[in-house]
This record gives sequence, C-alpha cells and structure tokens, in this order.
Amino acid sequence: MLNPPDAYLNGDLQETVYMQQPPSFPQGSPNQVCKLHKSIYGLKQAPRAWFTKLAATLSRFGFQNTRSDPSLFVRFTKTSTMYVLVYVDDILVTCNSDSEIVQLISQLNSIFALKDLGEFNFFLGIEATKTTSGSYILSQSKYIRDLLVRSKMHESHPMPTPMITSTKLSAHGSDVFDNPTHYRSIVGALQYATLTRPDIAYAVNKVSQYMHKPLLPHWKCVKRILRYLAGTIDQGLFFQSCTDLTLFAFADSDWGSDVDDRRSTTGFCVYLGTNLVSWASRKQHSVSKSSAEAEFRSIAAAKTDLRWILNLFTELRLQCSNTPVIYSDNISAVLLTANPILYNKTKHFDLDLHSVRERVNRNQLVVVHIPATDQVADLLTKPLSLPTFDRFKNKLRVLSKTTMSLRGGC
Repeated sequence: MLNPPDAYLNGDLQETVYMQQPPSFPQGSPNQVCKLHKSIYGLKQAPRAWFTKLAATLSRFGFQNTRSDPSLFVRFTKTSTMYVLVYVDDILVTCNSDSEIVQLISQLNSIFALKDLGEFNFFLGIEATKTTSGSYILSQSKYIRDLLVRSKMHESHPMPTPMITSTKLSAHGSDVFDNPTHYRSIVGALQYATLTRPDIAYAVNKVSQYMHKPLLPHWKCVKRILRYLAGTIDQGLFFQSCTDLTLFAFADSDWGSDVDDRRSTTGFCVYLGTNLVSWASRKQHSVSKSSAEAEFRSIAAAKTDLRWILNLFTELRLQCSNTPVIYSDNISAVLLTANPILYNKTKHFDLDLHSVRERVNRNQLVVVHIPATDQVADLLTKPLSLPTFDRFKNKLRVLSKTTMSLRGGC
C-alpha cells in the first residue's frame, strides 16, 4: 500500500489559473496576483490534475486503466500480472511477483514522493484482518466506533437486529425530528458503513429515504441501527482464497412495501465462489402491478450487476467457470425470463423483460427458482426475525473477526 503525502502538488494544470498572494508573502505590488503552474490543495482542478499525472505515469510503465473501473490499472507480462487500485492519494498494489512490486515502487518514487505503508491492513477506513489460514475479514470497527461516539450511542444497550419486523416507516403522521442536520450526518455515515456490512443495507436504505424531512420514528430507527452496530462492532465481511470462479446471484423484492407510494424494494447479492462481492438494497423507480413484475425488476437489476462483473473479468483476463446464475423465489418471474407469454401483462416493463430474455436465449444467463426459505436476498428487502436474520447474515459472510482469527477461517 502506497501513499504520496503531497499528491495534489504533483498535478500539472491545463488551464490558466490565478490566485491572490498569500498574506504572509507579499511580493511586488499588493494588487498583483500569482499565476499557478502546478495544482495546489483547495483548487477544484487539483484532483483531476493529480489523477491525470498518475495515470500518464502508470501508462509509461505499461499499465492500462480498465473501462469497467477507471481507477483500476492492470499490467500483464509473460511472467506477471499486476493490479494497481487508486483512490486519490491512497494506492493499493498487488502482483504475483514481489520483485515487480519493488520495481514499481522504485519507479514511482523516482517521480513522486511516496510512503510505502507495507502490507494492506487499513484502506479508506476499511480494516483488513488476516486469519491464520490466509483469509481476510474486511471490517470498519474503528469507523463504526467513532460514529457511535459522534452520535453519543457508544454506551447504548446493543440490539440483536437492525430493525424490528413490524416496522413500517412513513413520511407522514408524526412529530418532526428537531435536528435534521444531525440525522443526515449520521445516516450518511451509515451508508458508508454498508461497504462491509450488508446486514444493515436494508435498514440504512429505508432511513435514507427520509433525509429531506426526518420524523421521530425515523430517528428511533436510526438509533436501533446504531445499537445493533454497537453489539456487532467486530464483525465484517469474510473473504477466503478460492479457485472456484463460479458466479451466481440471489434476487428478491418486497412487493409494494412502501406505505406512501407503494413502490417495491429490490435486493440482490452476487457471489464469486464462496465470497460475497456485490449487493444492493434499493427502492424501485416505479410501482409494480404484480409481485411477478417486482421480482422481475430485481432479476434485471442483478443481471446488470453480473454483466458489469463479467466485463471486469474480461479486462482482468479471468474466465468465469460457469454461465452466471440468478436465483429467484418467484416462479412466475422465472418463467417469464424464458417464455414470451402474457404479453399484455408485461408490455409496461418491456425493456427489463427483453434485456433478461436476450441473455437467457444466448445462454449467457440462467435464472433458477428456489424456495423462499433459501432466498438469501430476503435480508436485503425486509426486516426479518432474529433466527432468519442470523441464518441469512451468515450466508452473506458477515462474521466476527475475533472468532475467525482464532479459528483460522471457515
């Protein structure tokens, strides 16, 4: 992991930019201004100027940035494969050759002032805990702990689930929360916590829908999420090394669940082998006239995510071991993916219908029916009872890093 301390100062400006003289360094007439040749911190062009300079430098070293993710650079040689992931001034480097990493660090250090922070263990608030078996747990314990202190919930009594099963939030019919700015700040922070905690994705999605005018029940729901995190602060997303590159997803929806506009909630989770690599919990953009339509929209959303992952696979020169599979618990939606039936009942979501059918007919996607009791994405569409929540949470690979470190993996 690399970190250039003064990253923005390396950027070359393409535009003509003037600035006032610093008060402590007057030069010549006080009415004169400075013309910038390099980017500086606080300049709106600085982030792009730095990234352009870094991208051009990596390009000279044989790297290409992927179209699927412009911040990911790859380089392939006869003997090695190297990936460089860039986020502003934080850089992750991985390669199957240690000597290649040392050489790249030396090359970059000859152009930029770099700090080599060693093996990856902390990146953008995400902690990586390595188990004795070589697996990793990605968590945000420090970030969540700081969030609990900021919200004055660090000494609160923990809760077993992030949301009560009977919760029905509405934008109407209650007293307005007296500090909406604080509400938005905490909910915004919770959204970042979902990067390693898919178990709170649904609850955070629900409370995020009322940031324009939070009510007291909404704030109580936020506090419930915080109390749940207080009791599970050491948990994170478990990743283990595997050669099985099978790609599959679970897609589900909660039909007409919003009490205000009757829109449904889409939830899906994507696995690569045994590892959870992508997930989402979001309100659908339009009202679905049937549960089959709502479920089909969830399948279409999962298909889109799978397609992006396959495109990334192609750029990384990886080969998926199977035709991607989507599991749905709605038999009508599954049948619609392959059979051109019931046109009058499906013509209003024609684009989603044809985008999925096209992949199925080309044998690029398989949609399979599973029982509702095995639908992992159910956790991303509604609040669940404790036994069901814990069962699906384990399948989402959210585990305690303390326990897994002692056990050495799954």
